[in-house]
Amino acid sequence: MSSELNFARMPGSSIASPGAVGWVTDFLNASFYARPGGERSVGDLRLALGILNTAWERAGRRLGARDLRGFAVAYTGLRLRGSLRLDRPALLAGADRMFGPWFTEAWADPARRRHGVAFATAEEAERFVCSRRLDDAALGALTPPASPQAQRQRSTYPHVALPDPAAAVALLADPARWPDIGCAAGRFTALRPGGLEGQTFEIEVALEAVPRAPVFTRGYVTATAVWASGDPVLERSVAALAEVAGTAVVPDGGRPLLHLELTTHAGHFLGRAISHVVLGELADGSGWVRDVGEWDPLPLPQAAAYRTGGAVAQHAFWGPGDPELSMLEQLARVA
Repeated sequence: MSSELNFARMPGSSIASPGAVGWVTDFLNASFYARPGGERSVGDLRLALGILNTAWERAGRRLGARDLRGFAVAYTGLRLRGSLRLDRPALLAGADRMFGPWFTEAWADPARRRHGVAFATAEEAERFVCSRRLDDAALGALTPPASPQAQRQRSTYPHVALPDPAAAVALLADPARWPDIGCAAGRFTALRPGGLEGQTFEIEVALEAVPRAPVFTRGYVTATAVWASGDPVLERSVAALAEVAGTAVVPDGGRPLLHLELTTHAGHFLGRAISHVVLGELADGSGWVRDVGEWDPLPLPQAAAYRTGGAVAQHAFWGPGDPELSMLEQLARVA
């Protein structure tokens, strides 16, 4: 997947400065990326990221080299002997040392785990200003596709089964919960207060070109349209997607519950693009979700990189298959 590095136009993080890259990468390796496949969990990765997010929130600034000492002290003696890895009990124990004994309980409480951050009280969670991330974001102008429909690139991913479609809709409608469905390949974090329509997300993508060396890059999308159950435009908007997808979007016997349109901002690794997330239910009460993407033709270097690595990564993220790499598979499990 080394060709995916060509997509890394926005490297870095809005919560960690370049001076923190070394120790943050080591922390994430110990928590997830350096652990054998059978011994690692995406839930532990979300926890490790939550610890970093909580440290950022409580510091009131981006994490830097000076924060290494606090993490080193908190996790002294907790790394597994012989491997220096951190399992879930060690991650929680270190966080309780660093922040206070409230962390473990708060992380398990949806009212105190918001935007990927743990808070001592529900009141603190309500007061949190998620737009703080914008201070160090690289947010450019919206960049919807500009080329004629016939010239656009398209990708339609198979359905992902949802045990509880209503719960999945409720989760997506609450942007503060999107980090709860992050996967090893990436995650979405809301940048503005409020609901889903008009919400802007920072996408952090993890490119593991070689073991133990994840490279992180950023992109941004905004929910430029949201059609939900009860909206008379919903079924028409989904039916119109058949022309983009080249096939019917709704499976036989199904009906749509949500159509979410995510439009890229300047600098996104797919260029000028729109992602259509469609979620629905079947007659038996089970559900499904799928993504239909469309974007302008990429310049030659990016097009070659997409063909040789990016397309595979994109299908893994938006499609069924490996739950570790698929955000929609995580939605099915978490909702």
